[in-house]
Amino acid sequence: MRALGAVFATSLLLAFSGAMMPGPLLTATISESARRGALTGPLLILGHSILELAMVAALLFGLAPVLASDAVFAAIALAGAVVLFVMAAGMFRSLPALRIAWEERRSSSGPLLSAGILLSLSNPYWTIWWATIGLGYLLTCRSLGGAGVAAFFLGHVAGDFLWYSAVSLLVSRGRRLLSDRIYRGLIGLCASFLVGFACYFGYAGISTLRG
Repeated sequence: MRALGAVFATSLLLAFSGAMMPGPLLTATISESARRGALTGPLLILGHSILELAMVAALLFGLAPVLASDAVFAAIALAGAVVLFVMAAGMFRSLPALRIAWEERRSSSGPLLSAGILLSLSNPYWTIWWATIGLGYLLTCRSLGGAGVAAFFLGHVAGDFLWYSAVSLLVSRGRRLLSDRIYRGLIGLCASFLVGFACYFGYAGISTLRG
């Protein structure tokens, strides 16, 4: 039990180190929580976690060498750049008409779940993390059997849920203090970050192809 507790704790801390780094998922959490409320973060991470569960299963069945190849990395990076550019363009187009109308903007969990999956897939370094750091830790935990793998996964997911739920709660609690102008500025800033990520991923993909 102590070994499983240690696995859970270290996996939790490792998850925090990644979750706290700026990225597309964090940007979306901030922008969407301002208009959809405190459940935005947990729902985005639920979609993210579903994808990560599939990734864990894939890695255990030998997908790591494929994901680590330059060709696959480049393809993921370039596809991610396109997705993020499209998302940013949509956010920029919506700016003139954006208004803070909380009651009218509540939506079902479906789009947020799928957004959590899409945003994770659009980040090539999420895939690379799992093919390297995640895989190494996963293989170590597998020596403890299925309970070890479960402790690793639950610790990792718990870190994501705790951090993104806290961010979402803080943003949503302050939403009544936001004017329409400040809200549009926040969305514009988030869209700008997405453009920056898209450029970075596009450059990484092209550089990889050039060798």
